[in-house]
Amino acid sequence: MIDRVEKLNRARLKQQTKVEEDAAPAPGHHPVVGADGINYQQTRTVSVSKDFLRENRIVCDYDQSNHLSAYKFLRTKVLRVLNANNWNTLGITSPGPEVGKTVTAINLAINFAMEISKTALLVDADLRRPTVHKYLGLPAGGGLSAYLADGGPLCELLIHPNIGDLVVLPGGRPLLNSSEMLASPQMTQLVEELKNRYPSRLVLFDLPPVLAVDDVMAFAPSLDAILMVAEAGKTKKEELMEACAALENSTYIIGTVLNKADHNAQSYPYYY
Repeated sequence: MIDRVEKLNRARLKQQTKVEEDAAPAPGHHPVVGADGINYQQTRTVSVSKDFLRENRIVCDYDQSNHLSAYKFLRTKVLRVLNANNWNTLGITSPGPEVGKTVTAINLAINFAMEISKTALLVDADLRRPTVHKYLGLPAGGGLSAYLADGGPLCELLIHPNIGDLVVLPGGRPLLNSSEMLASPQMTQLVEELKNRYPSRLVLFDLPPVLAVDDVMAFAPSLDAILMVAEAGKTKKEELMEACAALENSTYIIGTVLNKADHNAQSYPYYY
């Protein structure tokens, strides 16, 4: 009986996500063709304001600055590790809250999506406090939490913010049982589907802080790698070491970004 249920769940998941590729366009949706010909025919396109993005420290290719150069440098370093290991899923987290991990995740995803040979899917997996849609100026509504809690077609939750080949899966409504949802068989199947459907797609997950809740420890085994974000002058060395130690047996930590560094000393965020 358990095997049968698992097969039914897997079949339902494949049927839902396959609509991204080959279903007829729905009213109000616009086709989005990715770098390798992926056609997200039912993905909503929501054009975001460039001024709004700048106010929220979101850096795109139209903003030629040291910050853009820094994220391009980070992108290259991260891609080198991912490509060397044939990985395509990356979690972005931090030891504690309010250090800029979500802004880092968004900017890194955008720079991945600007790669000629890559597309990027950014998943807001901070289900206790989903904020990716706020930073991008996207409408509130359904998202990952609704998919995990209620089911329904995944394609109706995806949004193309009209930035390169970037697609966003918002977090949706906050969930108190977020760690259980992230560790659920349905989430595991979803990650596998997202990992394996398109060879050129990189999937980034904006995750909660490691030391705040147990969500990251529950979800980390599903990911290929983790990128840690720390804030200059705020994150303590002990906190960073504790966060890394909590994940050392779950996944591979590829490095740490030092965010909010002194611009007088260094315009680029460090990458270790």
